[in-house]
Amino acid sequence: MEHDGRASETDKRMLRREFLSVRNRLTDDDVDATGRALAERALELPELTHARTVAAYVSVGGEPGTTALLDALRARGVRVLLPVLLPDNDLDWGAYAGPDSLARVQHGGRMALFEPSGARLGPDAVTAADVVLLPGLAVDARGMRLGRGGGSYDRVLARLERAGARPRLVVLLYDTEVVAHVPAEAHDKPVHAVVTPSGVRRFPGA
Repeated sequence: MEHDGRASETDKRMLRREFLSVRNRLTDDDVDATGRALAERALELPELTHARTVAAYVSVGGEPGTTALLDALRARGVRVLLPVLLPDNDLDWGAYAGPDSLARVQHGGRMALFEPSGARLGPDAVTAADVVLLPGLAVDARGMRLGRGGGSYDRVLARLERAGARPRLVVLLYDTEVVAHVPAEAHDKPVHAVVTPSGVRRFPGA
């Protein structure tokens, strides 16, 4: 039985703090090594082998590194879309054209993000993606993802659903962040797969 909304949100906040505290202890070398291993595992995914457009993101802080994966996808000729955070926490999108195409953007008192500096393509651009790579803090045995709590990707997933778009949803995590259970609410949607440095796990129920 699922928790009620308030209890579930409290549980999520506690879990977020736990996972973030572990990530905050990682060194830059840890993050870089993880990013290289993640790229190798992710590039073996048939979904990414055949993808023409992939919506991804630039990792920051202790997140598993995505730079190696972004560059490898671009080298394959894949169109890579990266998010631009809007004032209301929704996401616009821009095309990735290599590391020099990224700008460091400070959003209020929060962590600075690296965003594409080129033309804005609009929030609906994500509906053209064959695969959406999602950030997260954990995923459970059902494929339910624990996000950071800002709601940006909840909006993305709702937009995909409204558009009738069916991209493959893949979350990128550390091995220790694949857990037995995370609290879920009615609007939460499972992902199709998780990629960690040690491999890929799929969720048939997604």
